[in-house]
Amino acid sequence: MPPTPASKLPRVGTTIFTVMSQLAAEHQAVNLGQGFPDFAVPARLVDELDKTMRAGHNQYPPMTGIPALRQAIADKTGRCYGWRPDVDAGITVTSGASEAIFDAVHAVVHPGEEVIVLDPCYDCYEPAIELAGARAMHVPLDPLTFAPDWGLVRAAITAKTRMLLINSPHNPSGAMLDAGDMAAIADLLRGTGIFLLSDEVYEHIVFDGARHESVLRYPELRERAFVVSSFGKTYHCTGWKLGYCIAPPALSAEFRKVHQYNTFCSFAPAQHAFAAMIQAEPEHYEQLGAFYEAKRDRFREQLLSTRLKPLPVPGGYFQLVDYSAVSDLDDLAFCRWLTTEHGVAAIPLSPFYENPPPGQRLARLCFAKNEATLDAAIQRLRKL
Repeated sequence: MPPTPASKLPRVGTTIFTVMSQLAAEHQAVNLGQGFPDFAVPARLVDELDKTMRAGHNQYPPMTGIPALRQAIADKTGRCYGWRPDVDAGITVTSGASEAIFDAVHAVVHPGEEVIVLDPCYDCYEPAIELAGARAMHVPLDPLTFAPDWGLVRAAITAKTRMLLINSPHNPSGAMLDAGDMAAIADLLRGTGIFLLSDEVYEHIVFDGARHESVLRYPELRERAFVVSSFGKTYHCTGWKLGYCIAPPALSAEFRKVHQYNTFCSFAPAQHAFAAMIQAEPEHYEQLGAFYEAKRDRFREQLLSTRLKPLPVPGGYFQLVDYSAVSDLDDLAFCRWLTTEHGVAAIPLSPFYENPPPGQRLARLCFAKNEATLDAAIQRLRKL
């Protein structure tokens, strides 16, 4: 008999995003579940990718990322946040933000240690922590506003705590941390050996005149932090799987030890394309918030004609809706019913939690879609 594997992730199955996307395809549903745009990548980016492949940039790039892209990232960071990271020792290009999160956890977290995560949280966090032999300590956000209670976070800190993981703008809610939150985090971590991992993949998708409070704005925080960003989210090309991590040189050195034996390097032609795009069209990321704010506002107005209640969305490209006026089903059952019976795929919130709030009736819809896609979904949602 062949050996039977003892799973290192016994509680992990197929992600809810894959499950709902497959269900959407099977039932020809409008897919507002998985968070990917269905509109075009910027034309310059496609042209630059084609040009760089034809120029022969198709072999292994440097492990840390090509110099031109790291230079562009440093320039962009300085322009956005008033601080410029070390081009050679502080920036590492990765195969998407998920790889960067995995590498950061494994760079500094040891077996038996603890990582504090704020629920609801993205589903790749805990598996990375568990594979490091550590334990995820779940601290709930407010179930209505998704704001953190820093007193609860402080109470969760133990002698085993090695990392705090934050995410702003937040997936799935779109909630954002403000300057007061940054001060609270600094107060929590001051004088400790706790590292900070900041997932900022929606950094440019912020609304209503708000400012993204990147950890990189705050010297006391960035000295102990890994800050993760995503080109896929910013440039509408999630399938290209390219991101990066900014960290102090000492942390980057440990991060790169994991990165080089995980993926070693990332898609070379896209690195050249992004380097050119960042430098040539800064207005793309500068105007991204306004681009998505218009989509948010239009979609929210349409939802008001349905029985779904939209929650506030300060940032990101997801809209939470309260469906309690429609159904008493739990969120998993509701999203399956919505997909199979009404032809609109959504994501339930409970998979983002260790312990979902009792009676919560929320689902996540993605509005990073063409108007025609959102219009088709609304027509079906009005029939609920």
